[in-house]
Amino acid sequence: MMWAIATLLLAGVAQAAIPNAMLRGRPSLPKIPAPEHPVTSPNGTALPSIATVYYFDQLIDHNDPELGIFQQRYWMDWEFYEPGGPIILMTPGEDAADNYIGYVTNGSINGLIAQQQKGAAIVVEHRFFGDSNPYDDLTSQSLAFLTIQQAIDDLVYFATTVDLPMPGGDCVKPGQAPWVLIGGSYSGALTSWTMVNKPGIFWAGYASSAVVETITDYYAYFTPIRDYMPQNCSSDVEAVIAHLDSMYAVNDTSGIQALKEAFGLGDIVHVDDFAYALQYNLFDWQNLEPYVGPGALFFQFCDALEVKDGVNAGSQGWGLENAIYSWGKFWNTTYYNHVCNTQDAETCIGTYNTSQSYWTNVTVNNANRSWTWMVYAFSFKSISDLTNLSRCNQVGFYQVGPPEGQPAIVSRILQPIYDERQCVNMFPRAFASPPEPTTAETNKMYAGWDVDIPRLFFANGLRDPWREATVSADGLNKPNTTSMPIYESDGFHASDLIVENGIDDPSVAAVQEAALMYMKEWLAEWKPSAS
Repeated sequence: MMWAIATLLLAGVAQAAIPNAMLRGRPSLPKIPAPEHPVTSPNGTALPSIATVYYFDQLIDHNDPELGIFQQRYWMDWEFYEPGGPIILMTPGEDAADNYIGYVTNGSINGLIAQQQKGAAIVVEHRFFGDSNPYDDLTSQSLAFLTIQQAIDDLVYFATTVDLPMPGGDCVKPGQAPWVLIGGSYSGALTSWTMVNKPGIFWAGYASSAVVETITDYYAYFTPIRDYMPQNCSSDVEAVIAHLDSMYAVNDTSGIQALKEAFGLGDIVHVDDFAYALQYNLFDWQNLEPYVGPGALFFQFCDALEVKDGVNAGSQGWGLENAIYSWGKFWNTTYYNHVCNTQDAETCIGTYNTSQSYWTNVTVNNANRSWTWMVYAFSFKSISDLTNLSRCNQVGFYQVGPPEGQPAIVSRILQPIYDERQCVNMFPRAFASPPEPTTAETNKMYAGWDVDIPRLFFANGLRDPWREATVSADGLNKPNTTSMPIYESDGFHASDLIVENGIDDPSVAAVQEAALMYMKEWLAEWKPSAS
């Protein structure tokens, strides 16, 4: 039934390149452009532009309301809304939300549900991202209030307190109207965690590529990439990585220096920073969607390795010597400028100079700093606890090399300490030494893979690098039930959130159709509990 999805499409999708290499591999959502045409209600009344910014008085600390409020931004579209329809709520998570206002339109699954069910769609900005900041800086003192629990409580407080700007918007709180919580990637996990932690607020949920199970050594990020990238490309990448690791094992510094210079990265001082730079090409996999063609940066990278004199390498690749030459040439001629522009390699990629502005800049609207805090920050109860932290990690997800005995397209030089050390670089006041992870506590608190919540729809992609942290992880075998359906397409990261992907990939369309079916059934069962 792909035609049904196609008839609801408003806009295509554009995937912008991540400008800062240090943001690569973050579990963020694909973007949808916002349409520029006027919006009208079902009766033809002209509505405000979906780019209109609204503000909500959000609590700084849900444990201490006396601490005050901050202005949390949100956007909404009620072009399909009729009284009695649902309120569809999403936070895009770890980025400024004005990059994601297209999610209130029917170019997204959010808008498809709103259109089908005569509902209204909202995107609310996550605390400490964009301009939704309780304080005017991102110091560890301020970021003390950026935790998973505070984010959950934000969604609940918004739903139960907000008076929406649409007609009748003061009478659609949970109990008066059904609310549907939607998220993808981290915000997909937040959808699951919220419904576990605060049951009864949101009638239904949709969690796409939801990284519900926090994992410390997340080497499995690269498993779907290795499995589904061209085999000749993965063979040659493995050869280069094995060469680097073998030189590192015998302390062959001259050989390592020669390899760095082949990539135009001879200025990088520390070998772990060089090993991390070699991950960058793999992180480009996360930008792929079913509609993306062969000109995507990831495929440019593989073509540079595997096409020689117009001939494609066989499944074993061209071998180590050509791989070093070809991969290095790609970095020198194309990729270095994409990543570093005019910066020297050590300034661009090095992580040991703690005086660099990357570590010290505390101005707001810095998504990488806020996300780094979320990765590392443990849920402490007060600012005074900052001086007592020894275990501070909430979600982990260190994208490191695999254990010995497994195929490696990422160097085993990279281990969790590489990321943990950067926590100290960025937040020296909070962390005197590299923090140890507390992912087990996070999973215990919010159920992780053990989630069992009625009317929560999970959608995942076979080619998603974050798949192994979702309920579709290999070997988990979590049952697909009518109460908590689990669907998997052939898509990439959060592909099912985008309508255009369903047009290009029938397996994504099938997931979207199933979601619309379940939402129709679940919302028909809702009954008001408040007048």
